Amino acid sequence: MVRIIKYIKQNKIKTIIVFSLLVAYYFCLPKHLFSDPTATVVTSQDQRLLGAKIADDGQWRFPQSDSLPEKFKICVLQFEDEYFYKHPGFNPISIAKALKQNVSSGKVKRGGSTITQQVIRLSRKGTKRTYFEKFKELILATRLEFRHSKDEILELYASHAPFGGNVVGLDAGAWRYFNRDAHDLSWSESATLAVLPNAPSLIYPGKNQERLLKKRNRLLLKLRDKGIIDDLTYKLSIAEDLPQKPYPLPQLAPHLVERMGRKHKGERIKTTIESHLQTQVNAIVAEHHKHLRQNEIHNIAVLVLDVKTRNVLSYVGNAPTDKAHQKAVDIINKPRSTGSILKPFLYSAMLDAGELLPNTLVADVPTQYGSYQPENYNQTHDGAVPASLALSRSLNVPAVRLLQSFGLEHFNSYLKPLHLKNINKNVEHYGLSLILGGAESNLWDLCKAYAGMSSTLNHFSEISSQYYANEFVEPNLLAEHQIDFGTLQNEKPVFDAGSIFLTYESMKQVNRPNSEANWEFYDESKPIAWKTGTSFGFRDAWAIGTTKDYVVGVWVGNADGEGRPGLVGVETSAPILFNIFDVLPNSPWFSQPYDEMQKVALCAKSGHRASSVCDDVQNGWIQKAGLKTKACPYHQLVHVDASEQFRVNSSCDDISNIKQKSLFLLPPLQAHYYAPKHPFYKDLPPLKSNCIDLEAPAMEFVYPTRNSKLFLPKDFNGKTNDVVLKVAHSKQEAHLFWYVDDTYIGTTKDIHDMAIQPSLGPHHITVVDSLGNEISTLITIAE
Repeated sequence: MVRIIKYIKQNKIKTIIVFSLLVAYYFCLPKHLFSDPTATVVTSQDQRLLGAKIADDGQWRFPQSDSLPEKFKICVLQFEDEYFYKHPGFNPISIAKALKQNVSSGKVKRGGSTITQQVIRLSRKGTKRTYFEKFKELILATRLEFRHSKDEILELYASHAPFGGNVVGLDAGAWRYFNRDAHDLSWSESATLAVLPNAPSLIYPGKNQERLLKKRNRLLLKLRDKGIIDDLTYKLSIAEDLPQKPYPLPQLAPHLVERMGRKHKGERIKTTIESHLQTQVNAIVAEHHKHLRQNEIHNIAVLVLDVKTRNVLSYVGNAPTDKAHQKAVDIINKPRSTGSILKPFLYSAMLDAGELLPNTLVADVPTQYGSYQPENYNQTHDGAVPASLALSRSLNVPAVRLLQSFGLEHFNSYLKPLHLKNINKNVEHYGLSLILGGAESNLWDLCKAYAGMSSTLNHFSEISSQYYANEFVEPNLLAEHQIDFGTLQNEKPVFDAGSIFLTYESMKQVNRPNSEANWEFYDESKPIAWKTGTSFGFRDAWAIGTTKDYVVGVWVGNADGEGRPGLVGVETSAPILFNIFDVLPNSPWFSQPYDEMQKVALCAKSGHRASSVCDDVQNGWIQKAGLKTKACPYHQLVHVDASEQFRVNSSCDDISNIKQKSLFLLPPLQAHYYAPKHPFYKDLPPLKSNCIDLEAPAMEFVYPTRNSKLFLPKDFNGKTNDVVLKVAHSKQEAHLFWYVDDTYIGTTKDIHDMAIQPSLGPHHITVVDSLGNEISTLITIAE
């Protein structure tokens, strides 16, 4: 050590020079060799190319790959640099041979560059090929060998070598010239790409094909002679054709590529998409689009989620339409009118709040709230209908009446945790139309909400009847990312598992499209909880379905908002939905969450908990919150005679002859619509003629409802038609006396309809029965 220190002191200047040279050598290589912009490359979870977006400089330059196909690796080493793994960055023998040949010929005929030197030259693009530049490349090459492994240097070369035209790098070359991933190339294809960087102009169609063929075949012969490939492989390889023109890159998910490109520009993104499923869904969408466009319906969007992982398995942002019909628009995250797609959330919320049982009868009668008058799709009424059937049939009037009784703010408290970002206004802004499409949402958020409900139910059954705190999370598109469902807790995230299960049981009964008729009779049928929606004016058609494992969402319509006749969820979106479920693996039905449910006695006719006078009682499962619902209000004990044909009381019959009978009796207005559709429904028996009526009969307006604004219709001849008033009376045979503004206008019996033609303005309508019972309403006749 002493001698070394002494030597340094004696040779201070030399030491400084050597040290300076070493420092210069250490820092001579830039930290980043390549700064060129790269294409955005999107792959599926199995590394298949879904699509790519060209780099900002117009080059197809993929981000650097971290793996090199073995065939290409062998080919490029045999063609460019056989001693790559033995030299320190340059090959003195090759340099000497090249120098001798170039000097003797008087021009540059041969290069002696190693692959390492070529990487340096590629990074210093634009420099002249002089001997001085060669010397600099040699120094930088040795420095590169110190900083990177041999395999890393090979990857740098393969990712930045020119492959003709605007194609840079092996990955881009494999797709542009052979329409496949570099790892799937044959020996012939790998050899073709290995020789191209040496002379990239040879690839142009129709030019230099013979020279390129000779280069490729010479390399293949070398591989055979060295025993790398056998004679049969060699013969088959030289028989393969050369690429004639570049292929377009795959476009399996163009809208997803655009979406990922906004956040991950210039990156290679491995997504959660299943390439095989994406291909199948694309084909299904294309096939349906052919038929729909005949009705001038041009746009379709589809999203498929894995419930367990919340991964996006298929993403179709739009149908393969044309530019005139907004082909580039990604509709998956665009707000559209929801139609009836929110109804299951209301049903679940009312079950969860204990304000409804699965089959509770809800009113389906003409309804008006101020100027808002909802109508069912078929413009008929059932009088009273089980809540589950109202949901499965997507009846509008019962849904609006349920929302009105539940309360807008109460319902909104359930919607907020679902994170439907487009429903962002005060609920009073939407009013009761919220449940029929008065608000807007998007396919992404709606599928997320349904997946959150399915996952809540799954987790409850799988993890000892507990809930995860973070069920309604954003779906995942990145393969390396995993969803965090939060901590386990006893508190439900939004809906309890019992309410979700009962909602899905109802949604499972929705009538499928015609092609799916009688689906429940086939063993291979897939139980699916699903719902459609159609917006006002036939502008948006929805279908969203879920099984234990998958959620599929479909939107059909026109991106510009144009409505079309026949643009209805069950006719346009539902067939696509079921075609997609057909290509998904079979999924079992949800497990019943017994810990959130209880078996109770139920009235078979009303769906309420059975009262002491219900005449048809069945045991059934309800959500635990439903235990606080009231007992059946529709069954009454009525005194009848021995024949049960007449009502009697002590004024006309001996008490010993009077029987008590339990009758299922609906309010008059509900009974008016219910009875014609239920032949076994019986009205209150008439009072025996010699009895004194001790009970006041009930009557109610069927049409119009209170404070209605009416317009007098005109026929084709311009004549003003009558307005027909209707009243329901518990005793159909009763005489009713009609008055308009205190003026008597007539009497009805049996059928209580009265046609009038009042003047413009407000009018009081009064109806009195023969016992003096009176009802009245106010109407306004408008122009």
